[in-house]
Parts: sequence; C-alpha cells; structure tokens
Amino acid sequence: MKMISFEEAKSLGVETAYHLMDNGEKRFRLINNDGSSYIRTEGSENGSWQNSHYHQTLKELYVVQQGWIAYAELDEQNQFSLRILEKDDSVMVPPLRSHNIYMSSLAVTHVIKFGGNREIKPDWFASPQLDLLTKHISEIDLLTSKG
Repeated sequence: MKMISFEEAKSLGVETAYHLMDNGEKRFRLINNDGSSYIRTEGSENGSWQNSHYHQTLKELYVVQQGWIAYAELDEQNQFSLRILEKDDSVMVPPLRSHNIYMSSLAVTHVIKFGGNREIKPDWFASPQLDLLTKHISEIDLLTSKG
C-alpha cells in the first residue's frame, strides 16, 4: 500500500476541507471535483438547526452514527414533515427537496452527496420557507415528539 499525498489527490480532483460552523458543528469534508462529497458532522455541545436548503441535481444520504437528529422536509406538494432519526437510521434526500437537520448535542452524522452535475457549483440553494417552519422548534419540542 502506498500513501497518496495531498498534492496528488488534489491533482486527481479530490480535496479535504474542515469547518467550524456558526452553530458550533464541526464538519470534515472529502470533496471531489465531480460534485460528490462525504461529510462527517459532529454536533456541538448544544443541539441546533442547520440551514434549510435543497440541491438541484445532488442526492444526499444522511446516516446517524451517534445521538439523534430531526429531519424536516417540504415534499413535492409543499407539505411539511418532521421525523426523528436515531443511531443507525438513515434518510435519502432526492434533488429539489427542501430539507433541514436538527443535530442533537454531540450527535455524529455521515452525509454522502452524489449524482450531481459538475456544471452546477455550488449545488446548494437556501430554503427560507423551510427555515420559517423549523428554526423556532426547540429541542424540548423535538424530544416531546420523539416520545
């Protein structure tokens, strides 16, 4: 086995990026120039909502490794739904589906983005309508709905 250097990976279209988000989450990304990526997200000490969004061509697979998340979406008929995903649960998000995630305290998720069109960069579009429906929902309310 031979290690691939960061420079060689970059020349092959693969980069890494690490971010501390405004809500305290840590995101560790492996990004390909074809638009696909893998993201490990580690929740902050306090749970919080991400920003509602959709993708024009990308699909996303969310997998919960630790803790729990709330998954909210607006379907094709603009109907709002919310569900709780716990350890080992997953959800596939198709293109054009507005969605948002609430990460509970110290939750860990894996997100795989794939199937996109490399001409659309970045393939991330805000969904203020869904933010209005989600951002005010507290963790206490989510836990109550979790049962």
